[in-house]
Amino acid sequence: MGWISDVVARLGGRSRTTEPALELPPPPTSADILESVERIEQQIEGRVPPAVTARVHRITGTVEEMVPRLDRLGGGSQQAHTVVATATSYLPEAVGAYLRLPRDFADRRVVAHGKTSLMLLCDQLDLLGVTLDKISDAVSRADAAALVAHGQFLADKFRDSSISLSPGAGAGTPPPDLTGRLEAP
Repeated sequence: MGWISDVVARLGGRSRTTEPALELPPPPTSADILESVERIEQQIEGRVPPAVTARVHRITGTVEEMVPRLDRLGGGSQQAHTVVATATSYLPEAVGAYLRLPRDFADRRVVAHGKTSLMLLCDQLDLLGVTLDKISDAVSRADAAALVAHGQFLADKFRDSSISLSPGAGAGTPPPDLTGRLEAP
């Protein structure tokens, strides 16, 4: 019914039965993401041509590199979503669809746009790999820019310091003895 029956029920002292709240699954954790790419690596082992294996390794390697850096992208960012979705959805679905096909059909029969399923999978994996590489590069560039900015901050902060070093400072210092022996001066 509608809102009128709800009001009448409340006035009559009866509570309206409420529908259970929709519970969304929690977002994947770093462990979930890494487990997903590991599962894909296991699924393809010995079952796909080397061209697919190389592309999958490229993608899973980038995902593994990105997982500890996802916080730098921001929790709700499109880039973070792309990394997580690639590991937990896009890659498993593409590889799974290919693996469900008989090998001979997948590798030799043209299915769309003059391409076999193998060629289509390679195109999809290339797209995922390029996309992840761009995201990884963006995070690395941001980290490098932060390093440059910090170096500039330090240079500005200590430029006129009494502890600042002259450009040739340390040039006459003998290299350290790496043999572990202590020598008297």
